Amino acid sequence: MPQNVHNLINRLTFRQLQVFKSVYELNSYSRAGDMLGLSQPAVSNQVRQLEQTLEQPLFEYVGRQLYSTATAKRLAECIQSMFEEIQHFQHDLSAETGLIAGELNLVAVSTAQYVVPYLLRAYTNLHPNVTINVKVMNRAAAIERLNENHDELAIMGMVPNDKPMFSIPFLNNELIAVAPREHPLLSLEDVTLSAFLENNLLLRETGSGSRLALELHCQKQRIRLQPEMEIGSNDAIKHAVIAGLGVAVLPKLGILSELTLGALVEVPIKDFPLRRSWCLIHPQGHHPTPAMQSFIDYIQQNIGQFEVMFSRMSEAQPTN
Repeated sequence: MPQNVHNLINRLTFRQLQVFKSVYELNSYSRAGDMLGLSQPAVSNQVRQLEQTLEQPLFEYVGRQLYSTATAKRLAECIQSMFEEIQHFQHDLSAETGLIAGELNLVAVSTAQYVVPYLLRAYTNLHPNVTINVKVMNRAAAIERLNENHDELAIMGMVPNDKPMFSIPFLNNELIAVAPREHPLLSLEDVTLSAFLENNLLLRETGSGSRLALELHCQKQRIRLQPEMEIGSNDAIKHAVIAGLGVAVLPKLGILSELTLGALVEVPIKDFPLRRSWCLIHPQGHHPTPAMQSFIDYIQQNIGQFEVMFSRMSEAQPTN
């Protein structure tokens, strides 16, 4: 090892690198201090010591805005690689001892938030040393994170086909047509899809999985889809339908309570419900961590039990 590199390593500390990484990612000394439990002067002192060691500035203020220098950007890349290698080493040690530990990071599309807690209940009992982080977001944001190759597994209904994905379908996802109770459609014996869509259709934003499923179905039926209103979440759409603003196509598992109480009523339409599958996915060629692999194995081994559990939940509510 060259002497200058040896001297640099002797003067660096992991604490300095951790503090720098937090300031770089949060673009703020104060927010980094809040996250690390340090005062702002302590954070500034750690960064200043690191700058003295490197003999290069890492951050600079322009007005009140903090900016990273080119040296900071290169250092951040090196630290990220180093911390990832340490994390992988920790995972390997855990795997050798037979103890699964580390972090399990899940990304769930918003319509899957009703499913994920039931999947995790038994998994947490099997692997109590795994720390689980769940991010709920729309489908477009979930796909973006997959494309960025984070150490994450995603749960969604419509698997993207523009990139090779490892996918496990593990649970039926029924999208049903619903209306508020006493809606005129419910008095009809035969409701066509066209007639249903003409009753002030409430729809998710473009790119949403449930909207995409309905769009594909309408294309096959050669029916024009014209929403009355776009709303950014299924919960908001659910309440809008109950309030009488219109009708919607929603995942059945997300509205079981409203169906049971009669606040929402399923409208019988030919070729409905739309049947999709919830899938666990991650990019092909991306090596899963031990925690990720343990969750993949858990899902594969319990598909039958998931179907039974959620079928019982669905059957517990009345049908129209």
